[in-house]
Amino acid sequence: MTDFASLIAADRGQPARIIHLVDKDGLAEWLKRRSADDRVVVEAQRFTGRPGSFVTLSRGSEFEVAAGVKDSRNLSPWCLAKLAEDLPAGTYKLAEGDPSAAALGWLLGQHRFDTYRSKAEDGERGPRVLLTGDAAHIDEGVRLAEATALVRDLVNTPAGDLGPAELEQAVRDLASASGARVEVTNGCSLDEGFPLIAAVGRAAGAGREPRLIELHWGKPDHPRVAIVGKGVCFDSGGLDLKPAAGMRLMKKDMGGAGHALALARLIIGAKLPVHLHLLIPAVENAVGGDAFRPGDIIKSRKGLFVEIDNTDAEGRLILADALTLAGEGEPKLIVDFATLTGAARVALGPELPALFANDEDLASSFAQSARDVEDPLWRMPLWDPYEEMLKSDVADFANSSNTPMAGCITAAMFLKRFVPDGTEWAHFDTYAWRDQPKPGRPKGGDALGLRATFDLLKRRYLQQ
Repeated sequence: MTDFASLIAADRGQPARIIHLVDKDGLAEWLKRRSADDRVVVEAQRFTGRPGSFVTLSRGSEFEVAAGVKDSRNLSPWCLAKLAEDLPAGTYKLAEGDPSAAALGWLLGQHRFDTYRSKAEDGERGPRVLLTGDAAHIDEGVRLAEATALVRDLVNTPAGDLGPAELEQAVRDLASASGARVEVTNGCSLDEGFPLIAAVGRAAGAGREPRLIELHWGKPDHPRVAIVGKGVCFDSGGLDLKPAAGMRLMKKDMGGAGHALALARLIIGAKLPVHLHLLIPAVENAVGGDAFRPGDIIKSRKGLFVEIDNTDAEGRLILADALTLAGEGEPKLIVDFATLTGAARVALGPELPALFANDEDLASSFAQSARDVEDPLWRMPLWDPYEEMLKSDVADFANSSNTPMAGCITAAMFLKRFVPDGTEWAHFDTYAWRDQPKPGRPKGGDALGLRATFDLLKRRYLQQ
């Protein structure tokens, strides 16, 4: 993983190249304070303060940088990302103020997933180090970058190299570094205690058997928080096989597990006063003689009978058993992350995770955190009348709707049945992927909703 801690340092007066942040409204006033030579260079290179653009200003053997941002007084997390991608190696500092939230983009602008490249994409250019006067927030900024990169790296890793066993190892790595406790349920114990998880994963080959991975951290007398992540390491669709185009990106179907694991890492790193319960049902939805079938009826851990209408609606099945176990611990809050439905992407596109919440204050808190840290989300309704779309003629209900409409809502309504009444619950239907690159956010796996959730947890539990 990228050594993010080496890319940002406390400003103690060490030599550094200066970065002037300029927006379009302030460009004329800024130019008045520059030398005639600077003004000539700015005009010659047609620098207008457009966000993401920059111009270098010679200072003998060195140089300064004028960089365009949307608002020089309110820096966004990504306004320095393009600079970090394009500037040569060296040490830099802002002419005025501290990078604050923009440090995240600076760090992630230098992260690359190059595990499978024979030559690193960034070559031998070397690190771009940013100085800050706000040394107290360096560690948290680094942890946020590390957590985001963890999601990206896990999602980008091919399914052949990241199955249920590798997800388990990633959880064990976090536990060994933090003193947390890990429990893994598999084999006959999984069949008996978590029949939906076992059914979805039972056709997978040797070494890729299904399992439920749990991590416990924190003091038992602290508020209990359960974080659940969908860990479908590859989704073929099962016997309701996906077409080739739909299967191409299904290595990312464990993106919910990546988010959950990264959030657990942030909680532990910040030492939030909570009793953390992380749950990752890890499976591969494969095709084989033992695969679960359309029309099968499976009794869930909760005791409800589920008819399988579609084997490609498998994520909600494994989450159902995990949510049931999470609820048995009587948590104050349950948050789950899942790459659950294409319907959420049709409704909101790739960059807006759909948020479902069963509590108005919780939903409002998520919206506030999303705005404050610029990690957008969009609330969707838990619309009770749509429960009838999950009716079954022979079981308590089906795992998939009998209509193509409202797909992400009916999926959330399915999950709601496995959350205890009175327990606050939030469900993220996230894409965990970026189709088009942006500065600091390359094409591929991405964390969407992670920073907003962590901000909510900090506000809720650090202020008690």
